[in-house]
Amino acid sequence: MDDTKKTNCQQAGQFSTPNTHFPMRFIPLFLLLLLPPALVAQQLDYTTYIQRVMENNLDLAVARLDRSVAEAELLSARQISDPAISAEYGNNSDWDILMGQSLSFGIDKSFSLGKRAARVRVARQQLDATDAALQHYLNTLRAEATLAFLDALLARDRAAIGEQSAQYMRSLYRSDSLRHAAGDMSELDVLQTLLEADVAEQDYLSLLADYRNALVQLDLLMAQPLQTTVGVTGGLADPSAVFSLPQLLAGADTLRMDLAEHRLMAAAAESQVSLVRRERMPDIDLSLGVSLNTRVRNEEAPAPPFVGYTVGVGIPLPVSTLNRGEVRAAKLQARQAQLQADIVGRQAQAEIIQAYNSYTTALGRLRSYDASIIEGARQVLEGKQYAYHRGETSLLDLINAQHTYNEVRQAYAESLHDCMSAWVELQRSAGVWNIQL
Repeated sequence: MDDTKKTNCQQAGQFSTPNTHFPMRFIPLFLLLLLPPALVAQQLDYTTYIQRVMENNLDLAVARLDRSVAEAELLSARQISDPAISAEYGNNSDWDILMGQSLSFGIDKSFSLGKRAARVRVARQQLDATDAALQHYLNTLRAEATLAFLDALLARDRAAIGEQSAQYMRSLYRSDSLRHAAGDMSELDVLQTLLEADVAEQDYLSLLADYRNALVQLDLLMAQPLQTTVGVTGGLADPSAVFSLPQLLAGADTLRMDLAEHRLMAAAAESQVSLVRRERMPDIDLSLGVSLNTRVRNEEAPAPPFVGYTVGVGIPLPVSTLNRGEVRAAKLQARQAQLQADIVGRQAQAEIIQAYNSYTTALGRLRSYDASIIEGARQVLEGKQYAYHRGETSLLDLINAQHTYNEVRQAYAESLHDCMSAWVELQRSAGVWNIQL
């Protein structure tokens, strides 16, 4: 992004500690916020952060296991039925009437007509749908992680503004204390300055806590909650990106991975109907056998030794196929999956339109700000400061000018944040990704 567009609200992520001349009652508040020294501290940039999220996020690891399960199911679908080998010994009262003995060997195998191919097709389509679901989760996680990083940047900038305000009020209190000691200011006015400094300090502590909580969220997304990131680098900026709504809507058919997932699941449901029909077809059993027969030495019916061969075919009677409830259920599920895919497609279009409207609105609101607004508020504050030290204006006027200056700076930072967040949401809704912070 163009560095000239970056907000002047950026800070390095570290905040100064209170001045030692400030009243002692503020020091314990800062001691409560000190981090344990055993925790690892680090400054975090967006590139490193998003890489760690993609590598370490536990929810993503769970989603990747879904793909491994789908691969195992595809491997299982390729399995073929086992043949059966049999051996049989026969004795025709050979010890009593000498009718001979026999030894038979056989092999049996069941053959299904197209069932294995149908199972493989369904498992393959489900694997493709799982791949699309994983890619959709990756895109969603990347967008959510980016939004969390933008929240941390905004919290950092707001804390920086609050720190500057607290520092100024501390300095003003010291100055007024000196003026009171010189007899130029009443004790009541100094007390008012102290109260305003106290309020500014409390506001800063609240903003600092928000910033640190935002950093904890980043550590959580990286699955490193004990790393305790102490700051983020980079800044909020005007994305200055131009999008064509018709192109975004047209590209969603191929770029939205959740839509691709539901379409693949609908195709798998259609294939499931074919599989159910195949499963209802009877298997054909083929058998081959050979028997070795010894000599029959019975005087009434002698016979030489011989080898016999058998070939058999078994076809079950498909009485169970008269009940077509299973086929009907599969057809209804396929229709349901197709309707769900259509619903997701329409939702995707609505999400893109809404995200586009939000982005254009946020961009327009951001463009309403310019450097002259913040500069004007700063000049008013400096003028009030000069007049206050000369005794020409009241403390209330100075405080109002300080609040206005802070509000303008925070509103500008929030507008940048809202615009960048809408920019991220628009790309997520359209299935595209071109984020560089």
